Amino acid sequence: MRIMSVNVNGIRSATSKGFINYLAQAQADIVCIQELKAQEGDMTPEMKKPLGMYGVWHTAEKRGYSGVAIYSKVEPDATQIGLGWEDFDHEGRYVRADFGHLTVISVYLPSGSSSEERQQAKFCFMAKFLPLLQELRTLQRDVLICGDWNIAHQNIDLRNWKGNLKNSGFLPEERLWFTQVIDELGWVDIWRKLYPEIPGYTWWSNRGRAYAKDVGWRIDYQLATPELAACAQKAMIYKDEKFSDHAPLVVDYTYK
Repeated sequence: MRIMSVNVNGIRSATSKGFINYLAQAQADIVCIQELKAQEGDMTPEMKKPLGMYGVWHTAEKRGYSGVAIYSKVEPDATQIGLGWEDFDHEGRYVRADFGHLTVISVYLPSGSSSEERQQAKFCFMAKFLPLLQELRTLQRDVLICGDWNIAHQNIDLRNWKGNLKNSGFLPEERLWFTQVIDELGWVDIWRKLYPEIPGYTWWSNRGRAYAKDVGWRIDYQLATPELAACAQKAMIYKDEKFSDHAPLVVDYTYK
């Protein structure tokens, strides 16, 4: 089973840069998308169901903003769009699909980098999301949460960690929260499990030739319940083509 997670920074933009062609080559069974930046009416049939895959999405009310989706080769048994949170559901940040005993979630946590107000909104989302993460661990299901978490967890997860200690995405409170998710709730960070010493950057600023110099951040994750995590065999970050300021994170699991 191959699962991909990618922040496309606009599905229309990514498609114009060859993203659908890449999906055809990658042959992922499930694809989790963040930052659709499109309403349903803005998306072509190819964007809604690429390569004939099933599609489910949660778009933002604001045009050209946020939005998440899950594409799958197999039709989900059940789906959930949104979290039932009035203060965040209008931003399009959460979609869930169930396949037999497997649950896959595409999530896009808020960014706090634009203002103090947005940082506080991010903290609010994190506070509300933690009990849900705990609840998902009690389901007795194999659960995989893919997405852009907008947090680099440890020093290894960003190139210039010393210069970002006071910046959103690497604040002590954010990192401590992520440690809680892993150490206390028992979620497994797949990339870090497979590759303890490889940074694995997935996002690069558009400033200062960061991409060319590989001055990146690892803020895109696949977090799994322990039994599913044990099935993870290998992971890769695809950089041969650039569809977005993020790169696709692809993981292969021995799971049917």
